[in-house]
Amino acid sequence: MIQTKIPLRQLKDHETCILAVTVFPDRRRMVTGSNDKTLRLWDLNTGTVLKKMAGHHNVVSRLAVSLGDGQLIASGDIKGRLIAWHGETGEQLTPQIIKAHSNWITSLDFSPDGTVLATGSADHTTKLWDTTTWQMQGDAIQCSSGGSIRCCTCVRYSPSGKLLAIATHKDIKILNSGTRECVAEFKGHAQRNYSLAWTPDGTRLLTGGDENDPTIREWDASTWQQVGDPWMGHSRPESINFIAVHPASNLVASAAHNRLLLWRLSDRHTIAIFHHSACVRCFTFSVDGKHILSGGDDKMISEWEVPKKVLSQETLTEPASKAQAPNLKILSIDAIARNACIAGKLSTAEELFTREIDIDCNSYIYESYANRSLVVARKHDWDHALEDAIKSISIQPSLTGYISKGIALCGKGKVLEAKIAFDLAFMFTNEDSNITHFLLLIKAVAIFNANQHEEAIIRVQSLTAACPHNDILACRVVEAYLHVRLGVNATNDARHSEAADFFTQAISLLNSNPSSSTADIAYLYEDLVVLFGWDLKSLWQDAHQNRCDAFRRAGRTEEALDSYRSMMDVIDENAKARCLDWSNAFMQEYSELHLASGNAALAACDYDRAIALYSVAINLNSTKDIIFANRGKAKLEKMLWEDALFDAEKVIELNPSSHVGYEVKHTALRGARRYDEAIPVFEIMLSKLNTVPEALIRELPQHYFKAEDAIRGAIQRMELENVPLRLLNTSTGLLCDRGAQINAFQTSRAYNELLLSSMMHTDLPMESITDTVTTYLHCAMLSHRWGEQEPLLHDIKDKAVYELKEAGHFMKLQSFCKIARRAGYHWAWVDTCCIDQNNLVELQKSLNSMFTWYHHSALTVVYLSDVPPSSKSGAMAKSAWNTRGWTVPEFLAPQVIRFYQQDWTPYLNDVSSNHKESAEIMHELEVATGIDARTLVTFQPGMRDAREKLQWASKRVTTLPEDIAYSLFGIFGIQLPILYGENKQRALGRLLQEIVAQSGDITALDWVGKPSKFNSCLPAKISSYAAPPCTLPCLSEEEIQTAVSSLRHTVDMDDASKFYDKLANSYPRFSNCRLRLPCIIFPVTEVRRRPGAAHEILFTYGVKADGLCDLLITTEQTLVQFSRARSTPPQTFLLALPWDRRLLELTHFADDAESLGGWSGPESLDGSPGEEELADSESYSRALRLIVRLGQPFTAFLLAQPRSGEYKRIASDHSIIAQIKNVASIHNMMDVRTLEIL
Repeated sequence: MIQTKIPLRQLKDHETCILAVTVFPDRRRMVTGSNDKTLRLWDLNTGTVLKKMAGHHNVVSRLAVSLGDGQLIASGDIKGRLIAWHGETGEQLTPQIIKAHSNWITSLDFSPDGTVLATGSADHTTKLWDTTTWQMQGDAIQCSSGGSIRCCTCVRYSPSGKLLAIATHKDIKILNSGTRECVAEFKGHAQRNYSLAWTPDGTRLLTGGDENDPTIREWDASTWQQVGDPWMGHSRPESINFIAVHPASNLVASAAHNRLLLWRLSDRHTIAIFHHSACVRCFTFSVDGKHILSGGDDKMISEWEVPKKVLSQETLTEPASKAQAPNLKILSIDAIARNACIAGKLSTAEELFTREIDIDCNSYIYESYANRSLVVARKHDWDHALEDAIKSISIQPSLTGYISKGIALCGKGKVLEAKIAFDLAFMFTNEDSNITHFLLLIKAVAIFNANQHEEAIIRVQSLTAACPHNDILACRVVEAYLHVRLGVNATNDARHSEAADFFTQAISLLNSNPSSSTADIAYLYEDLVVLFGWDLKSLWQDAHQNRCDAFRRAGRTEEALDSYRSMMDVIDENAKARCLDWSNAFMQEYSELHLASGNAALAACDYDRAIALYSVAINLNSTKDIIFANRGKAKLEKMLWEDALFDAEKVIELNPSSHVGYEVKHTALRGARRYDEAIPVFEIMLSKLNTVPEALIRELPQHYFKAEDAIRGAIQRMELENVPLRLLNTSTGLLCDRGAQINAFQTSRAYNELLLSSMMHTDLPMESITDTVTTYLHCAMLSHRWGEQEPLLHDIKDKAVYELKEAGHFMKLQSFCKIARRAGYHWAWVDTCCIDQNNLVELQKSLNSMFTWYHHSALTVVYLSDVPPSSKSGAMAKSAWNTRGWTVPEFLAPQVIRFYQQDWTPYLNDVSSNHKESAEIMHELEVATGIDARTLVTFQPGMRDAREKLQWASKRVTTLPEDIAYSLFGIFGIQLPILYGENKQRALGRLLQEIVAQSGDITALDWVGKPSKFNSCLPAKISSYAAPPCTLPCLSEEEIQTAVSSLRHTVDMDDASKFYDKLANSYPRFSNCRLRLPCIIFPVTEVRRRPGAAHEILFTYGVKADGLCDLLITTEQTLVQFSRARSTPPQTFLLALPWDRRLLELTHFADDAESLGGWSGPESLDGSPGEEELADSESYSRALRLIVRLGQPFTAFLLAQPRSGEYKRIASDHSIIAQIKNVASIHNMMDVRTLEIL
């Protein structure tokens, strides 16, 4: 480590402590501030004070000099006052002292471009000042937060100027200097943060702490995380007052107490220490980085040499950022004059330089002449420019003097003399390679301006190739500008293709450094703007715009558009604003061209080309609604619905009062089948049609309202009684009543589709309307065996079933709804939760309508909860579902049915839409139920074959005993009151009573078992129908005809006819538990019990009756034995042949299969014998046929009548089969009576 105690020299003039020091970019001068309330302007070469600057009334605490030109000095004092000074003359620029803060100004820093000054203060604020007006920009930046006082200790702009770092006692904030948005905020050091410094490349921020944490910390500017460990070198109680980074090397310096440490940035090691005799208050590196200038309590500026060994090891070969920008500014021109030159205010600049020349004792008058020469040359006043240049050189030869002479000579066309002047200028570059490099570029530009274009460009290209380590960006910028100039010349000569090529070369050169913005270029090479009036900020934009125009004028349309797009894709919003007028004109021209071409393509039905052309026009930021409308129409023809919808929305946005956008949107929505959205759009379109001239379009509202009325009428006409009262919406899972169902339809896609399609027809498609309404409101119904925890109405009311989470409880319901939804049905019905079990009126209506609902359902899903997945044929027959009473109508009524297994997969893996069309499944169901497959598929409710239907349900069970009867109401087409609690005998009795009463069919009386308390002719249980009816022998037609022929000789015609007429007019009646049954009566003459076991339950009796063959009857009842010859019985016994009207062979009897109303009595029997005039022979033959049929064995009823009571049927364990002894003895059958049986 190098230790140094003796400085190279010490500069004395201040009376007290020196608190601030900074050097000028021109390397010649330095400015200092002191406790003595003054500033000193120093000549670094001689060490003498050039000027003492008084103005502050308090201690001058901080100083700053503007980067680049050094034409501004800012000073602040401990009372918060701020003064701006001229960098060259040391004169005060502000008429009055600026009251910047209310407390000590702790830090000052100019932005890299010198347009803003940042001031930090102990009053807890940071402020930004415009260096032209010296007015504060925006509000003060508060450094306090949450009531915590945070004194601002240091402010520093990043090398790019985009960030502003602010150190306070508590934390460090990083702000976006343009927006003031806080980019990062972190604590920094243990207690107070004292100092800040950026590395030249802006990738690191260095911070210094107070006496409690005297370390330097390094922060990554991309993440704002600390890099490595703190730099340890200073010791307590030292506070690091200042940090500075070497302008062109990997070195850092820091000052604390009486020591100044030099660090190596790469490894954070201390490599040198400069010991001071007193406390160090401030320091800075010289511009060339070879010296350190420090000030402090010793009232002197000490100049220290950076050890050559260290410098040679650490110096960088190439500047890394704007921190080195001063090396590229070789003109010594103050800020005001420079700004005037940059702004093109040449007369102002000329006047300023003339004033400088006229000032007495101006030691830099030679520079003033040279600078005025440059300004006059800008005005193309070459003679006066050359005159001033020569005058400057005569006073004192200088770099600026010879540059101005070379430029003036080139302007006069004296290129050879100009080259000599430029050659002499190289003598004054101090062997600085950057200045030499820049001077060569200036020389090339001057030669170009002398119309030596080719030579100038070759010089620039050669310089680029020869010096790759120098500032290549400057070479590329210069070459690009020269190519733009060549392009402009070519454009003026109407050589448009050649011009486009020049502009393309310029753009290529500028794009080779994508990281450099136009603002960066204008800042770095500001001297080129001063010298030649170049607009470097607009260089890139000008090259692109000129290339677009050149391509357009050359007829290279596609290249012009590509060039335009590439330009607009990369420029920012500010650049777009600057070129707005040009861009609008360019887009307008091309937009109109492509619109016309697109319209032609659309008219020719070339839709792809039309879309492409309209798209180009739109991409040019065209906002014409007609372009979007026409492109949308072309997309509609291509059925690109969503794309057309986008264009329609744009048309509506651009021209909301027109119907066109809504017309395109409506058509697109229809095409995309988004009918629920299409309807409101159509309605809006209708509202826009008042001013439309087309008659067809004006008629659309009438079609719309007609279609709406027709659909409303179809809903009203629909037989809603065929649909359950409540249904589950399969989309939402919500339970809906009838009103909600209709409302759902009217807001559905199906409704909108129907409305849209209907109104497009002059004649409304009524059949289609009716079908759509019916289809939408049809539902899927579930047939299942109730489980132990079935959800009821109150469990799901006002809840979405899909959202109910209780395990198992709702799974069946949810799965069924999903099955129905996947099948395309909007509604689903389940008996467990879609009926209010507590509402007796609703319950009765629902149970009476159940068969009708299942019959008209779109689908009935049968869930076999106990049939495992992948079951084989036969599993359904074993399911508990097949034993339940309610399932009989649930599989007979539907037209479409599907069976599902335990896991909700189709039974037998049959994925067909209707299992009633599956021969295999229907055969299995036939075997399981005893119902033939044809009937299973085509069943119609009615009372035909009542005995057979009762047999289907005879082995079924229900949870509620009455349900065994109620479940059959629909099968017979009967509606009766639902009276739970009445008991099953009465429920079954009421059903059978209604069957007999309505149809006259007495086959329901054919059973064996125990009698019902409802009526003795009815069974106590439905299981009494389990055994099939007794099968009796039947005569063939030939046998009947033979028997009839034989009877003609023995039976009188009148007797036969009377007998027939009497039976033909006899009908059964059944009401109030009393059966009035027409019978042929055979009085019992003898009852004798046959011997049997002593404890037997059933008794067998031998029975004799008049006109009948003797027979045996087995019953559990004890009959009184008697014989007419020996005793008079206590009760009368009759054997009765119940009159069955089917024996009349009337083809229309009980023909009720197509009607739920059934047979209604004798008045409906058209053509009965009592109402027709029959020929005697026909009547006689019919009567004889009846007698022959009656002579066959028949099932008889044994009736008993106490002496003062009604008849009751005595039940038998087998059918009582009787037969007439002699059919020829018709008088034996003439006892035809209607008996009232209880």
